[in-house]
Amino acid sequence: METIEINAGAWYLRALRADERMDDRPALTSLGVDDADYVSARAADWNSDRLYSWAVCEPTTAEMVAEVRLDPATGGIESRARDDYPGSTSAEQEAVAAVRRFADAMLA
Repeated sequence: METIEINAGAWYLRALRADERMDDRPALTSLGVDDADYVSARAADWNSDRLYSWAVCEPTTAEMVAEVRLDPATGGIESRARDDYPGSTSAEQEAVAAVRRFADAMLA
């Protein structure tokens, strides 16, 4: 499946990025991810339908404040929010609810 963007009210969810226009790796480091290939691995997961992942972003700056992952085989959702960004826990909760709705609609 190609990556899907989701509007989650005050937040938006998009594929993880590490390119000339957007680099989520510093935010991922804040989440405890030190793997330099993490973003490309998540893209490969989308392409093979192994795992769907989203960067939860602040809409005006596109800064990543949390990550949500969905296992399409089980419907299981995992998430984590940055401790260093105010409001990230709320963003994470809203994003998880939006991904649950996506899973219920698309994986049913």
